[in-house]
Amino acid sequence: MSTITTSINSRGVVTLTLNRPEKHNALDGATMGELHDALTKIGGDKNARVVVLTGAGASFCAGADIGHMRSMLNFTEEQNVADALVLARLLRTLDEFELPLIARVNGNTFGGGVGLVACADIAIGASSAKFALTEVRLGIVPAAISPYVVEAIGSRQARRLFLTAAPFSAEEAQSIGLLHFTAAPEQLDQIVNEQVDLLLRGGPAALRAAKQLVRRVAHFHDRDVLGDETARLLARLRVSPEGKEGLSAFLERRKSSWVPQD
Repeated sequence: MSTITTSINSRGVVTLTLNRPEKHNALDGATMGELHDALTKIGGDKNARVVVLTGAGASFCAGADIGHMRSMLNFTEEQNVADALVLARLLRTLDEFELPLIARVNGNTFGGGVGLVACADIAIGASSAKFALTEVRLGIVPAAISPYVVEAIGSRQARRLFLTAAPFSAEEAQSIGLLHFTAAPEQLDQIVNEQVDLLLRGGPAALRAAKQLVRRVAHFHDRDVLGDETARLLARLRVSPEGKEGLSAFLERRKSSWVPQD
């Protein structure tokens, strides 16, 4: 059975589902590899507009699969490096994915699963979900996910949660920046769909450019270079076919050509 299921609707919304409910969608080598392959395939699909990542069953993702971790006990450090790089590659692919990515956090999320959430552009969690970064209790640290989690919640919150391994609620996850929205489980899809509708109003090329812009601006401190780059980006998009269509649609009080028709 595939560890990842993929579906796409008529509006170009792709749903990727972690499909190991009996293991609470824990991450093993197969799951990480299949998710990376699914993302690569979606990236080449011209019909895809938005990706929603979620979990089957009661949990979103329980983090590293214990059986997989047990199998690595007798491996060398070099073999463990190779295994850890699979997760690092997956996380970078998620973080830099060109299409808008929504994490539909349907349930409990631990360890590496928190990293998946942190890589999403928009994260929406069920109010009943619990979260934790418990790696130190196993004598390790949340190393591969740390760049994305620290970016999402800040270093002060990361220090506390990395060190204490304390569980936290969906409400707290929202307050520290891991989640953007929370919703009662029965209302989760409504909130997800509202965000999807907003994303589908944006020009596809503009959405890709917006994601790249945030990554560039967030940690770039040469204001002269940044001012020149952003001015040139704006000018380039203004004269692009998509930019012209978007402005024309606004002036003519009609929907842009890329907005799905009701």
